[in-house]
Amino acid sequence: MKYSTGFRNTILKKVLPPENKSIAEVSKETGVSDQTIRNWLLKLKNDSLNPQDGEISPEQRSPAEKMSLIFESKSLSSEIKGEWLRKNGIHSEHLVLWEQELRDQVNDKTDKDKETIKDQKKKIKTLEKELKRKEKALAEMAALYTLKKKAEAIWGDEEAD
Repeated sequence: MKYSTGFRNTILKKVLPPENKSIAEVSKETGVSDQTIRNWLLKLKNDSLNPQDGEISPEQRSPAEKMSLIFESKSLSSEIKGEWLRKNGIHSEHLVLWEQELRDQVNDKTDKDKETIKDQKKKIKTLEKELKRKEKALAEMAALYTLKKKAEAIWGDEEAD
């Protein structure tokens, strides 16, 4: 099983000074085998322990991945959840933070949508008001043009005289 870098470092801190717990004790406490801890210590002594191991930190995960992990964690029983968290390289606190982060993003999106709708309604109202004004002006021009034609028909064309 592959463990996250953070989890591995936490285990190594327990085994190394100043805590100096025994490997067996830490193994029972965390569920990681004795040999795995010994291998990590050996790699640490040989400077061959890659601090990142190409893993993605919890903060670098995409919102879609965070949401997927949150949904997946909701379906797990409490007995399996610890192993699942280690496998995915996250802590239970991350799930709570991500859930709040996603909730805030949705609320922000909703607030922005409400603001956009309000702005659009205001713009529509302004445009409708302007359209009514132009329609009145056009109707007035049409009435004046009609009156001019009737006046010309009754009194004749002034330019013709």
